[in-house]
Amino acid sequence: MPPVPLKILLASSPHADTFGYSMPPPGLLRLGGALREADHDVALEDLAFRLGIGDLPGGDALAAAAAALLARRGRPDIVGLSVMGATLPIALLIAEQLKESWPTVPIALGGPGVHGVDITILERFPAIDLVARGEGEVTVVELCEALTGGLPAAGSVDGITFRAEGEVRRAPDRAMIRDLEGLPAYAWDLLPPIARYKEITGEMDGLVPIDSGRGCAYDCSFCSIGRTWRRRSRPLPAARLADEIAALRGIPGARRAYLCHDLFGADRAHALALCERLVEREVRVPWEVRARADHLDAELLRRMGSAGCDRVLLGIESASATVRAANQKGMRDDVDLLQVVDDCAAAGVTPILSLILGLPGEGDGELNESLEFCASAALRAGVNLSLHLVNPQPGCALGEELAESSSPIPGVPPDMALGAGESAAERALILGHPDLFSTWSLLPYPEAQLAELVFLSGEFGETLMRYPRSVSALASLSGGSILTLARELRADGRTFETFARLRVARSTAAPLIDALLRWENALIRVSARGPRRARQGRWSLGAELLTTKLDLGSATDALIKRRATTGSDQASPEGLLGPDDLTFAVVAPTPLPGRLSGVRTVRLSGGSVRLAEALAQAKSPKAHAQISAALEAPGVRDAASGLIQSGVLIPPADVAAAPPGLPAQQITLNQAP
Repeated sequence: MPPVPLKILLASSPHADTFGYSMPPPGLLRLGGALREADHDVALEDLAFRLGIGDLPGGDALAAAAAALLARRGRPDIVGLSVMGATLPIALLIAEQLKESWPTVPIALGGPGVHGVDITILERFPAIDLVARGEGEVTVVELCEALTGGLPAAGSVDGITFRAEGEVRRAPDRAMIRDLEGLPAYAWDLLPPIARYKEITGEMDGLVPIDSGRGCAYDCSFCSIGRTWRRRSRPLPAARLADEIAALRGIPGARRAYLCHDLFGADRAHALALCERLVEREVRVPWEVRARADHLDAELLRRMGSAGCDRVLLGIESASATVRAANQKGMRDDVDLLQVVDDCAAAGVTPILSLILGLPGEGDGELNESLEFCASAALRAGVNLSLHLVNPQPGCALGEELAESSSPIPGVPPDMALGAGESAAERALILGHPDLFSTWSLLPYPEAQLAELVFLSGEFGETLMRYPRSVSALASLSGGSILTLARELRADGRTFETFARLRVARSTAAPLIDALLRWENALIRVSARGPRRARQGRWSLGAELLTTKLDLGSATDALIKRRATTGSDQASPEGLLGPDDLTFAVVAPTPLPGRLSGVRTVRLSGGSVRLAEALAQAKSPKAHAQISAALEAPGVRDAASGLIQSGVLIPPADVAAAPPGLPAQQITLNQAP
């Protein structure tokens, strides 16, 4: 006989991390699809979304309000709460509230936050009846069938930890799904529309998560993913993944795909097959991935870029091979990390470089090695730097070794816990059960070291991204390291721009630093402003002009060479200051639909300078009309087509763009996503 249909309510637990609540959780969508295929009456709730749009209050009222919101969905036969490590405390508080309303309804927890703590949860929190370990698509369907016989029957379901007759019992681990082709379709209709998610933050990137694979074959000391998945990795078959990316074209508000699997490229044949299918089918949906630097090469990156990939998060962790080895990263020592950055840039793929500062085995030399790498990478290509502090979360090697000696630090939440643990009741749980909630703990650093790491991972990381050329130039001029410069900046206490200008005041280096700072500030302004729009009936300037005696392109090349060598035979960037003014245009061209926007610096010469300056200075309608008439003269528009294509000149909104002409000279700079 077919199983009796049950009424099931599944919810992802709330948090206030904007990146998380701007997208629907793909795991919940898969579970909803699995239960619906089994003919159950399933409802989904994304409580992070509810918090983001204001349906739930933050702070101390969150747990009760979330439980009341779920209760309004009607009494189910079972409630499931999906948790990460950071949302486990609020989920436990919500469960306590629900148990008061529905004392006989089984409440289950699942998700990555239960790994390694399932028994402890059931021993300490009576509101929780079941914990689902590992992949849930098969487990939840079998559990619903078993629960028709009562809670003790849950013991027949692999992957379930449960309480029966006052004892906590653990069924055998569930075998992992061998072929992900059999995964259910996403139950998109059971959560709010993608467009509604994007309205919360006002970001119109349209990023949508795709459950593109599962597991990790590595056992890094700071991460529990490898152990959660028994050190196995399985990508979604290339054909199925291409289908799921292509399907985003039919979803309003969806513009980009975020492939969530951590190991894109580990199966190189799979990665190439996906790229080939996307190109053959002309899918044209931009996508981004997470990968290891040792899984990517120039050819694979080129194929990825051609297939629509424009951003990749690279788990570097440390630029020191010694530190990586001490923390079981498993990366080959001969991997040229800067070459991977160069290969990304050549393929049109923006690298997000993720590093962890303060890992065991890291001294000043190794820390400086990572900062030097970040500085060099930011000079060479448009990179994002994502610097973190390590925390000994449950289920990883550092958690097992150092969780007991670690503790939460007020005012310094680890990245894994952003937007969570903010109510008094959550904080009481975190402090009362430090072994269970070590997601909030930091390693037992000495106070001075912790303060420095907080500065380096936060304020100085932002400085490296915003002012990579000025930082590198200052370090080169002083003959010191990036770490030494960072310490001097921290001790000074002023903004980097003020620090930099005072550092070279009344010296021959002052014009160099002034030019670099003015350039980088222009990049920041143009990036924040974004592409300029065409205006009805008149030409306009799409760039910010910068006049300097410094050859910006040559200066960048010189700084790159200096970062790559300590030899004294490298030309000083000061020598690149010429006698004559050069004019550059800093411009954010209009991106293709769904693509990342970028900022370019274009060198102008001759008539291009005069034209751009005339547009910049034109204030009256008459002045604009004269310039527009000149640009529409026979042959002039074609001659200016390079400036049009680069975005320096913007034709009137009612005039079609000219065919490609000779491009203006361009200088690569930080692509600003």
